[in-house]
Amino acid sequence: MISETQGAGARPSWLEPAVYNAYFELAKPRIIVLLLITTVAAMIMAAHGMPSPEILFWTLLGGGLSSASSGAFNCWYDRDIDPKMKRTAWRPLPTGRLQPYQALIFTAATGIAAYLVLGLLVNPLAMVLAMFGQFYYCVIYTVWLKRRTPMNIVIGGGAGSIPPLVGWAAVTHQIGLPALALFAVIFLWTPPHFWALALAVETDYEKAGIPMLPNVAGEQHTRIQILVYTIILAATTLLFAYPLHILGAVFFVAAALLGGYFLYLALRVLMQPARPVYMTMFKYSLLYLALICTAMVVDQLV
Repeated sequence: MISETQGAGARPSWLEPAVYNAYFELAKPRIIVLLLITTVAAMIMAAHGMPSPEILFWTLLGGGLSSASSGAFNCWYDRDIDPKMKRTAWRPLPTGRLQPYQALIFTAATGIAAYLVLGLLVNPLAMVLAMFGQFYYCVIYTVWLKRRTPMNIVIGGGAGSIPPLVGWAAVTHQIGLPALALFAVIFLWTPPHFWALALAVETDYEKAGIPMLPNVAGEQHTRIQILVYTIILAATTLLFAYPLHILGAVFFVAAALLGGYFLYLALRVLMQPARPVYMTMFKYSLLYLALICTAMVVDQLV
């Protein structure tokens, strides 16, 4: 029976655009885009050009679904602390646009779909790597590390480093050195990227009881650690070209320029502590990751 308030011509609630938007936000689309950029970069390097459209499509679909599943699980697990932070209070669960059981169903549905796509339409290695990446993010980072240690971002960065391995495996059915190099870049990039954000929103994490480095060890120590990790990142990227010869001269020049500016911003964070400086570094770190991936691809193609 149709209620008087709904009316005979009304659409069911699950067909409302607002519901789709809520699920879209639950999947953390901005993170999906970053992860797929690194996946595509690895695939192009592995194929020495554009991979077949079919493999590219199914790999990105499977990877995107796996990431969406991870993002939804994170939102479900953190539903008790997200309302305490300004940058997460707008998420679908704190605002009541979705219920916890809906987030869990979405997590399961997208996860199962991801592994069916990768396992049946790409290859088993790509599927296993994606499953490990999701386990790392959901269990090791979200459940175990995030609320227990200020090293949560350092160790947890491994989860976001898996997509290049998935992309390489999708094309070659194995794991190659350039993919491992990109894994290392993302792993080392993660701490300065997130710590810059943590400095800008330090009180948020403190209110939620999350032991991020700034509210555990202090801002000064965090700024020093940002500089240390940025130096290690910049030096490591150069080593991939010389003396390791995993990548070539084009990448070396790009890595030197991009890493040099990253170091400049890290020094500014150390010497000029202010929220606008922190946000500048955070935003540049996003651009850096996209450009360093592009440099790897161009280097391999050239």
